Amino acid sequence: MAVEVVTFGCRLNTYESEVMRREANAAGLGELKNGAVIFNTCAVTAEAVRQAKQSIRKARRENPQARIIVTGCAAQTDPTAFTAMGEVDLVLGNEEKLKAHNYRALPDFGVNDTEKARVNDIMSVTETAGHMVDAIEGRARAFVQVQNGCDHRCTFCIIPYGRGNSRSVPMGAVVEQVKRLVGNGYAEVVLTGVDMTSFGADLPGAPKLGRLVKTILRQVPDLQRLRLSSIDSIEADDDLLEAIATENRLMPHLHLSLQSGDDMILKRMKRRHLRDDSIRFCEDVRRLRPDIVFGADIIAGFPTETERMFENSEKIVEECGLTHLHVFPFSPREGTPAARMPQVDGGAIKRRAARLRAAGEAAYRRHIDSLAGLRQSILIERGGLGRTEGFTLAAIEGGAPGEIVEAVITGHDGARLIASPLARQAA
Repeated sequence: MAVEVVTFGCRLNTYESEVMRREANAAGLGELKNGAVIFNTCAVTAEAVRQAKQSIRKARRENPQARIIVTGCAAQTDPTAFTAMGEVDLVLGNEEKLKAHNYRALPDFGVNDTEKARVNDIMSVTETAGHMVDAIEGRARAFVQVQNGCDHRCTFCIIPYGRGNSRSVPMGAVVEQVKRLVGNGYAEVVLTGVDMTSFGADLPGAPKLGRLVKTILRQVPDLQRLRLSSIDSIEADDDLLEAIATENRLMPHLHLSLQSGDDMILKRMKRRHLRDDSIRFCEDVRRLRPDIVFGADIIAGFPTETERMFENSEKIVEECGLTHLHVFPFSPREGTPAARMPQVDGGAIKRRAARLRAAGEAAYRRHIDSLAGLRQSILIERGGLGRTEGFTLAAIEGGAPGEIVEAVITGHDGARLIASPLARQAA
């Protein structure tokens, strides 16, 4: 019986879940009669932790004899919360989850209560290995880890304590992983990390993300589409900007870690940019690549946020020309400085989050309106759905998952584009 892995959170977790699946099966976990379920958790919000615990309890009810292992950022930052759950057999840290020997005792589960948690100090980890995977289960695009951890200490963020300090995967290992995935049929690869624009600072010669991108595109000519996950715009280097402007295989979609549109809140968050930096970056990149599409993370109701401060975040959606908005109602994470700051009323947080989502929906509607009649290359994902180069969801008939189909946009239903394959249209 194959090991089941349930993944929460980011694309890096998705990639690591494939490594975990391989390592757990190699350790014999898949041979357990009643099966095993590994939960790869996220700690970015209190809601993410709550959902993970809810799923763990459900899994135990549905399969009382299965072995349940919990790992990921929530397990790393608060292992006690999961070892205290009767449904959980073992808790592994973020470093431990990627090594087969940490699963090898599991078929017999000859562990005592003191061994229920195997979670070491993540801050002591100084390197990130370039783990090789052949595929990403259930995904039409592949993810490749280029970096892990974060050296910054934003006041709202618990993730550095779950991931450790920033460390990069060597460039050669990243290129080999991309070659391997392309050789296995993937047309699109997504580079991912915790603080991806800090890539390379700890490597010999300190190469930056832009150099890595150019190297991949040069050394893997059969790669059709290269995509970046979330970046910190203030760290975008000249090579990266040049690649955006000149490399058609680098997808015209950037997801920005903005978090707020108000300068005082940005300072209280300990972010390294101000609102004008974000606006200027989007304007500059749009001049380099007119078809660029921007997404962004924005927090609603950060401590001390007044109505006027929030309005600055609301306005930056239009000022930056954002299209894909991820809105996070602020929730304090124990152990972070923001949790000790004066909190905004919960009702106000909900209302502000709703207003931000409405602004995002209006911006998205303008975006999909603008694509009518245009030709788009769509990567088929599943069940008649795919993504354009700008990462916009499209409904399209035909094509196998992982295939890129040329199509014309005939309209939309408010949530997704309606696309007609060019071959069918010609027929």
